[in-house]
Amino acid sequence: MAILEVQQLRAGYGFPVLMGISFEVEEGETAVLFGLNGAGKTTTVHAIAGVKKPDRGSITFDGEEVGGLAPNELVRKGIALCPEGRRVFPALTVENNLRLGAWTRRHSHGEFDKAKELVFEYFPVLGDRAYQMAGTLSGGEQQMLAIGRAMMSQPKLLLVDEASLGLSPLLAQSVFKAVNRINQSGTTVIIVEQNVGVLPYADRVLILEKGTLVFSGKGKEIRSADLREQYLGGTASRDGQRRRGRATTRSASKSKPTRTPRKRPAARTRKRAARGKTKS
Repeated sequence: MAILEVQQLRAGYGFPVLMGISFEVEEGETAVLFGLNGAGKTTTVHAIAGVKKPDRGSITFDGEEVGGLAPNELVRKGIALCPEGRRVFPALTVENNLRLGAWTRRHSHGEFDKAKELVFEYFPVLGDRAYQMAGTLSGGEQQMLAIGRAMMSQPKLLLVDEASLGLSPLLAQSVFKAVNRINQSGTTVIIVEQNVGVLPYADRVLILEKGTLVFSGKGKEIRSADLREQYLGGTASRDGQRRRGRATTRSASKSKPTRTPRKRPAARTRKRAARGKTKS
C-alpha cells in the first residue's frame, strides 16, 4: 500500500522547477531521489514537507490530501524533514536539540525520554555527547543529530535531504547504515542523494532531470552500469579513464624534452673561416 502518492506536482520560485512529476512510495520502503544540482530534488521534499507550497498537483499522505498544509501540521500527521546542511542549533546541547525535535509531542508524558533513547540507540555517539554543545560536534555527528532531531517527532515518513553532503565516504556509509536501521524499524524513508553509495539500501529509485522524473523503478534496476552512465553522470570505468588520462598528462609534463643541436648559419661559418686564413 502506498503511504505517499504524488500526482502531477508542479512547483517553483517565480519560475518553474518541477514540471508535473508523479510517483508513489510504499509503506516501509526506502526511496532514493537522485539527480544533479538544480534537478528539483530539494523542491520535491520541501513540497512534501510543507516548506514549499505546490503550484499544482496533489500530495496524498496516508490516504489524506496534504498538499499545501503548513509544516507544523504535517509533522503532527507524521512527516518529518531533515534539511540539507544539517542546521543544528550550535549553542544548544545535543539533548536540547533533540528536545526541539519533539516539540509537537511536548505534552505527551514520557514521550521525550522514549524517543530520545531510540535516537541514542540509532546513534550511540549522541548519547555519549548528550550534554555537549552541538556546534562542537564533527560534521558527521551533526548530521546524525539532524536526523535524530527529525526522528524525535516519531514520524511515519522521514525525508532526508543530502545526508552525505560534506562527509567522508566512511562517515557517509555510517549515516546510510543508520538510516537503514531506522527504515527497518518501520519508518518509511525518502532520501535525497547524489552519492551512489546509498544504492544498496534503496528499495525504490527516482531520478529527476530538470524538473522531470526520468526514471522510477526498483533499487536493483539502477545498479547496472548503463543506468548509472545514463542518469548519474558516469561509471567507475569512465572515472578510471579520466584518472589515467591525468596521470599520462602529468608524466608527459615531467619528462625532459629532447634537445636538438643548433645549426650555425652558413654565412657566420664562412666569415670565421676567412678570418682564420688571414691570421695564418
